[in-house]
Amino acid sequence: MNVLIVFAHPESKSLNGSLKALAVSVLSQQGHTVQVSALYQMNWKAIADERDFQYLQGTERFSYVRESKQAFTDHTQSPDIEAEQAKLLWADAVIFQFPMWWFSMPAILKGWFERVYAYGLAYGVGQHEGTRWGDRYGEGKFMGRRAMLSITVGGRLPHYTERGVNGAMEDLLFPIQHGMLWYPGMDVLPPFVVYQADRLTPEQYDVVAHDYQQRLEHLFDKSPIPYRSQNGGHYDEQQVLKPEFGANQSGLRLHLLQSGEAADNRPVLISQHFYSGKRAGYENWNCWNG
Repeated sequence: MNVLIVFAHPESKSLNGSLKALAVSVLSQQGHTVQVSALYQMNWKAIADERDFQYLQGTERFSYVRESKQAFTDHTQSPDIEAEQAKLLWADAVIFQFPMWWFSMPAILKGWFERVYAYGLAYGVGQHEGTRWGDRYGEGKFMGRRAMLSITVGGRLPHYTERGVNGAMEDLLFPIQHGMLWYPGMDVLPPFVVYQADRLTPEQYDVVAHDYQQRLEHLFDKSPIPYRSQNGGHYDEQQVLKPEFGANQSGLRLHLLQSGEAADNRPVLISQHFYSGKRAGYENWNCWNG
């Protein structure tokens, strides 16, 4: 299988750098082909602006969405964007390795998403008419690929639980996992999270490395987070969850298949990419089971 690691940390000798190197080693030993996009080392341009396009359409008001759509169709995006898009389309799985800064990802990684996720590639895909709002949330150009976040956090695990002062980690990661990975069709694996990352002893790192190796060895057979697909019959014509679904749940967990609910009718993609159609049996997941 082909695996892309998108690495977003300014120091290659950091804990994030060590986890990235471990992933490259473990996956390569398993026979997978690995590419790494080390964004800081690449001096990745994080700002999405008119420089991302070789030609502009010449209108008075610049629209990034309009220019992105045309440039993606005409193959006139900047070369760095097209290179990362080619890696994404090549990959069977994508691992995002980064520290959680201010409850989100580093700006350089956010800029990677904003520039690489072109109109016509990650959004604006499929039919948009009637009650159908395009191929998104479980469908799209990235369907058939797997994605996993591997992140480091400075705080303690209890701070990131449902009653913890920082909020539940699964809620904090929802915009990334559901909105940026599931939206264009990737199957999203539970994240690998390291807490108190700046206080790890060598002995604790050995445990972390062992746990991460176990996760990597099951990158292609672990069940993904069972998000509901947009066009699977669970949402109404306004994309609101139908009242018969999500009993006894609230908040963001409404968008996960619940125990006893039938899986949606999203078609299983048959392609060169790995795809698991399993959507059930996920009752015991929590986001910190590294």
